[in-house]
Amino acid sequence: MEEDQKNRATINDYRDLDVWKFSMDLAADIYGVTKTFPREEMFGMTSQMRRAAVSIPANIAEGFGRAQRQSFIQFLRIAQGSLKELETLTLLAVRVELLDAQRSTSFADRYQRLGKMLVSFVRALEKGGKQ
Repeated sequence: MEEDQKNRATINDYRDLDVWKFSMDLAADIYGVTKTFPREEMFGMTSQMRRAAVSIPANIAEGFGRAQRQSFIQFLRIAQGSLKELETLTLLAVRVELLDAQRSTSFADRYQRLGKMLVSFVRALEKGGKQ
């Protein structure tokens, strides 16, 4: 039992959360891929995708900072919504030929993984798990 507790990572801050780390990596990669978009998309698709991507880790951090379980859950749900927005924008970027299908597939796999992480985290918090 004591060994099991030693193996668990201590969560002192939102930066300790795997879901936050994963979403930060995703946001950084969205910034990278949107750099290749045409300049005329700077205030269109580029901006929308970046804002949706940034919203995910930002909402995780903000919810954690509220230090109330129900508030945190609400912010995690907002992050889930931003993830779905980003997924939709990625699909549209493929349709309008701003992003190739192969790159989109690699993002789709990450969106699915992050979505599962968020759902699991919300469920754990709803059942009374630790922040």
